[in-house]
Amino acid sequence: MRAITWEVSGSHGFETAWVQLGEGVLRARGRAVGTVPEPYWISYELETAEGFVTKRLTVTAEAEAGTRALDLLHDGQGGWTADGEPLPDVDGALDCDLGLCPLTNTMPVLRHGLHQAPGEREFLMAWVSVPDLTVRPSRQTYTHLGPGRVRYASGDFRSDLEFDDEGYVVDYPRLATRLTAR
Repeated sequence: MRAITWEVSGSHGFETAWVQLGEGVLRARGRAVGTVPEPYWISYELETAEGFVTKRLTVTAEAEAGTRALDLLHDGQGGWTADGEPLPDVDGALDCDLGLCPLTNTMPVLRHGLHQAPGEREFLMAWVSVPDLTVRPSRQTYTHLGPGRVRYASGDFRSDLEFDDEGYVVDYPRLATRLTAR
């Protein structure tokens, strides 16, 4: 188990994730606090199946409007449900992408080794906005730029991310920077 903490400039907050990486699978639990777009607390648990394909993401968000919860489940065949309700707009997606969370960039990068080897991949993601926990489809492209460097693009947004050897985000300009223990 490894603890990783990021200063999340995109939310004016912080996130810590306790991550366990195994042979093609990732498990994590995390907590985040932010003040943008409004003050909130997030708790989540993430579990992948083989090949770093999302199996389940459970999220609880607390904000001024109250507490919300989401149970996002991938059936392993490309189908998704949110709290038991089908999500046909994200059918075929392999990954979730929790908004303002640098950890969820890890799965597609590890699956295709994009932090270590040349390549470019386009993905459909089940993107979860924070703090309202609405799930929307998001097309994203990841392009290998060099060892530990990957360009992320979605719509008009682009950012050159830095990853460590294990595939975790070190620096995500305009979103998050990993903090190191002193």
